[in-house]
Amino acid sequence: MKTAFTFLLSPEHDFPDHPENPRRLDKLPSLFARLANAEPIDVIPATVEQAARVHSPKLIRAVEEVCKQGGGIVDHAPTYVTKTSYDDALLAAGSAISCTRAVLNGEAKNAFSIARPPGHHAEPDRVMGFCIFNNVAIAAREALASGMERVMVVDFDVHHGNGTQAACLNDERFGFISTHQRGIYPGSGGLDDAPHAHGRLVNVPLEAGAADGVFARVAEEIIQPVVEGFRPQMLFVSAGFDAHWSDPLASLAVSTRGFFNLSQKLAQLAEEHCGGRIVFVLEGGYDAQNVANGAAAVFDALTNSKLSQEVNDLFPGRETDHESRIAQIRKIHEIMP
Repeated sequence: MKTAFTFLLSPEHDFPDHPENPRRLDKLPSLFARLANAEPIDVIPATVEQAARVHSPKLIRAVEEVCKQGGGIVDHAPTYVTKTSYDDALLAAGSAISCTRAVLNGEAKNAFSIARPPGHHAEPDRVMGFCIFNNVAIAAREALASGMERVMVVDFDVHHGNGTQAACLNDERFGFISTHQRGIYPGSGGLDDAPHAHGRLVNVPLEAGAADGVFARVAEEIIQPVVEGFRPQMLFVSAGFDAHWSDPLASLAVSTRGFFNLSQKLAQLAEEHCGGRIVFVLEGGYDAQNVANGAAAVFDALTNSKLSQEVNDLFPGRETDHESRIAQIRKIHEIMP
């Protein structure tokens, strides 16, 4: 079986001078032309009922109405909508669902949903952080509705996935791990955000300058044992390439090689614990070249190709030390040595 992928540019979901715009995906078509062992699949838009597994009907109706009125700024991030954004958001959620269905039905080994607008900040009752509907959470709910007993989202976007955390907060079938830069938007994702869900909901706030070495340790010492303990039957990944060291909106320090190593580790965990079932879902990343390089790294991990090996963009600075932070997280979540 091959890797499935989707690509939805949503060209009319655009706002002047906004960093979340169609141009951030400009370099992806040339990447797709080089792909082997990966095939595009059709996208079926999410239904209102599917979106409502995560979002309140009131929110869904409100988004539809403001788009009918022509759109505008809808939260302080700023998050915008246009006249097409309601349909675009349902298509983006449908992209993640379509990838999920392809993997669940055995039509693909794994999948990568590349669509905008992104989703991981969107909460059950709130549009926020450039996000309208929470694509990855809606896809995870689709897997649960299809018979999966436990699913987990790993989010390596530079910003905390507050919306996904809210969506899984009180559902013991739904695990969540977020690596993110501490203290930046949206201000959530503290070490002990959800004490009732230790071992299932794990936040990994990192300091500016956390680079490939820190992420490798986090993958081995936190992500792997949490996945092993939770035993998900399917993994989802919120893939935000704004954790790259040159992204204009934040200050983590991952390289393309770091994205590959982390994606490969997650794919290996899916092989070991989920029958190989894993779906990556694009989130942030506000430099078009970084997004293309990061996407190449994910495809390399999923298809055993070497598209990203030619990229040499290691962090040129000094990596910050996270020894005590990793030990603290392991203690809070009772991760055994």
